[in-house]
Amino acid sequence: MNERTIAVESPLSEQAVRSLRAGDKVSLNGVVYVARDAAHHRLVEALEKGEKPPLDIRGQTFYYMGPSPAPPGRVIGSAGPTTSSRMDQFTPYLVSKGLRAMIGKGSRSAEVREALKLHGAVYFVAVGGAGALISLAITEAKVIAYEDLGPEAILRLTVKDFPVIVADDVYGGDLFSQNQAIYRR
Repeated sequence: MNERTIAVESPLSEQAVRSLRAGDKVSLNGVVYVARDAAHHRLVEALEKGEKPPLDIRGQTFYYMGPSPAPPGRVIGSAGPTTSSRMDQFTPYLVSKGLRAMIGKGSRSAEVREALKLHGAVYFVAVGGAGALISLAITEAKVIAYEDLGPEAILRLTVKDFPVIVADDVYGGDLFSQNQAIYRR
């Protein structure tokens, strides 16, 4: 894994995404949206019907997270990543519409990795099991759409020094397969 840590702002520019390589440690700052299975389904449905979605996804970062209630004095409870592959059926389409980055855990499908290369997007991983620690990087959390979905509603997070690692980059770099190859040697 690379030893450099890069600070990037979300929403992400194409230039920022193209500067990242699989294995880079990233300190993410700015706005990130929590969106999971049900929200992805509604967003894709709206876009396919030509309806205006509740947010402009161009340049945005989606975090696959199941939020927990905020304890007293905190913005949010534990905020760890959930398995990204559940969103793979929707991701190539959303990336083609401008989604620039995703955060989750686990590897992505070949179709998602190809969409990242084709449309200039990146996939970050966050450390599973570290949700309480990760939540300290979240300075604001607010439901902005699909409130009826409960924990699957879309949240707008403001993050500061949110720690992630580039798993899949725009050049075809894939941290999961790279590390599997090293292990197999």
